Amino acid sequence: MGDEEKVKEALAPREYGESLELGVEFSTTEEIKVPEKLIDQVIGQEHAVEVIKTAANQKRHVLLIGEPGTGKSMLGQAMAELLPTENLEDILVFPNPEDENMPKIKTVPACQGRRIVEKYREKAKSQENVKSYILLFVMFTVMLALFIDFNATTLLMGLFVVILTIMALSNMRLKGSVLVPKLLVDNCGRNKAPFIDATGAHAGALLGDVRHDPFQSGGLGTPAHERVEPGMIHRAHKGVLFIDEIATLSLKMQQSLLTAMQEKKFPITGQSEMSSGAMVRTEPVPCDFILVAAGNLDTIEKMHPALRSRIRGYGYEVYMRTTMPDTLENRKKLVQFVAQEVKRDGKIPHFTRDAVEEIVREAQKRAGRKGHLTLRLRDLGGIVRAAGDIAVKKGKKYVEREDVIEAIRMAKPLEKQLADWYIERKKEYQVIRADGSEIGRVNGLAVIGEQSGIVLPIEAAVAPAASKEEGKIIVTGKLGEIAKEAVQNVSAIIKRYKGEDISRYDIHVQFLQTYEGVEGDSASISVATAVISALEEIPIRQDVAMTGSLSVLGEVLPIGGATPKIEAAIEAGIKTVIIPKANEKDVFLSRDKAEKIQIFPVETIDQVLEIALVDTEKKEELLRRIREALPLSR
Repeated sequence: MGDEEKVKEALAPREYGESLELGVEFSTTEEIKVPEKLIDQVIGQEHAVEVIKTAANQKRHVLLIGEPGTGKSMLGQAMAELLPTENLEDILVFPNPEDENMPKIKTVPACQGRRIVEKYREKAKSQENVKSYILLFVMFTVMLALFIDFNATTLLMGLFVVILTIMALSNMRLKGSVLVPKLLVDNCGRNKAPFIDATGAHAGALLGDVRHDPFQSGGLGTPAHERVEPGMIHRAHKGVLFIDEIATLSLKMQQSLLTAMQEKKFPITGQSEMSSGAMVRTEPVPCDFILVAAGNLDTIEKMHPALRSRIRGYGYEVYMRTTMPDTLENRKKLVQFVAQEVKRDGKIPHFTRDAVEEIVREAQKRAGRKGHLTLRLRDLGGIVRAAGDIAVKKGKKYVEREDVIEAIRMAKPLEKQLADWYIERKKEYQVIRADGSEIGRVNGLAVIGEQSGIVLPIEAAVAPAASKEEGKIIVTGKLGEIAKEAVQNVSAIIKRYKGEDISRYDIHVQFLQTYEGVEGDSASISVATAVISALEEIPIRQDVAMTGSLSVLGEVLPIGGATPKIEAAIEAGIKTVIIPKANEKDVFLSRDKAEKIQIFPVETIDQVLEIALVDTEKKEELLRRIREALPLSR
């Protein structure tokens, strides 16, 4: 077989949109058993699950680092389920007769706190009854005096005595109420250890506070112990304190959190210096919690070094996976995930097998890696709920495949909505062209965000160099540094095949109306095709779009976001897409979309030009020169 036949065989379009095996037989997710324990509902994070189990057993702190929606909060809640409940305690605050601004703290087994408070209340109530009897006696005496000798003097004296008695009894009531303790933390009736989500909490909410009381003179103020409010660190006593994006806490709060972790108790005081609560400081309040901190990679740099050292030295650090291998066992886990989401939501119907297949296909697409499934399950759960809502609206008993497809279309992220608007606007004003041919103009492909593709028109023009010393490659469009460097690297390919000094030319490359910004080198083959077309005056097919990175040796290298880029081409009405061969298994299209596009995986720049350029004698001569000049592997 000659080189030409090998090239043609390599350039045969690939078929996509195959059916999926799920690893389990079922008709609807109603048949799928959902585990009772939350820890068994965590999908794809086996290492993190083992760490959480060990940390719960040994009372260790945990730092979970990873992207949003990968299950960090769920792992924290799961840890709370694994902790024992027999050691739960109630925390009470009592008045201090010796120093009212330093209330006393007492811990008792769970449910005893309520009984203690009730006992003191009954005692205070009996005191109130005695005072009522005294007031009734005084009023009866005054009325008897008025009955015996009714005159103005007796009336005024009687009123004076009644008012004086009320004021005296009022002061007695305050003194009596001070004896009633306040239940700060009540764990009575809990069937699992506390789980407190302190994400974004301010200092008072996290560490506890003392309410301000403007009536602190004349005996009218609220007693100090009644104004004490527990912090989340205290309510998490014997349980789990979960803090996502922990680096958003101020360094002072992180230092206080570290102190609480070390001492397992932390006094409550007023957080505002201008408040009357600033005068109050309780005895140390127990806060023996397990910290489950979470964040992304940037979190590590912004964390208090001592706090991270404490977690690392007395606990575990875990990096959350964003994908898992696309195996039958893991597809089975995604089936379980859909069943879990239906049960957790409680307002949507179960899914048919075809509907679940579409969810798994979406997980493949969002993974961005061949042979993997995404673990950003919060986003996937959003599609499950949206599809369920659509089925409910239609009055269906089960969610079907078309409901999932409609949900994916309806629940598009903002980046996808922007990309769709971008394509629609460019088509309306004929910026994107999907037919005909043109010299120096190519349809590149790019992504906005992570999962939103756009068609990126690129034009190139060649002119004699304005400078006698050397020509330049002039690029316009909102490009990042990597994208600019990729454009410069294209010149190496041209110099080798051209066999002449291209410094005699100024090469202009324009990314048309690229206001949204372009980063990365995935437009390299698009730029190379546009420039070569302009230099050689060979038209480019406008029904072709392409994406791929290009090495200086002419190899087409893999890129990210293959599937959303292809979907953008389909929406723009383009019939053919060129992608790197290394990305061949990264394409996940539903059958209806796969039928609308021809996909050519390529390995070298000559294969790109073979497909993209219009057939002419110039094209054949160009391909011959490129194949002779560059060390291309076939």
